[in-house]
Amino acid sequence: MTDTRPHSDTDRIRAACEALAADRADITFTAVAAASGISRATCYRRRDLRAIIDGYRSRHGELLTLTGLADQIDNLTQALDAVAAKVRRQEEEIRALKRRETPPATRPRRNPSGD
Repeated sequence: MTDTRPHSDTDRIRAACEALAADRADITFTAVAAASGISRATCYRRRDLRAIIDGYRSRHGELLTLTGLADQIDNLTQALDAVAAKVRRQEEEIRALKRRETPPATRPRRNPSGD
């Protein structure tokens, strides 16, 4: 006989959230903790578990939570950093191309007679 129960904490949390959503029950930390067998304190303490629960809560009409906002800010910050790095690389390429196209500046010759 095979054991089909979820083994990891994240699997257990996801399964509990799915079961609560299927029953159209409120997805709260207390309800998820009871359904998963993982303590409520652990659900709050572990960011990965909190993110899963908050994700299900936001999908089912709950207000956006601080964890969800923090994750969105992290994602936006990473995206902004990537865009900024790309812009810096492109600016460097443009400067290099301009240097290659522009002939070296020639200094005007001095008239030794002072005229």
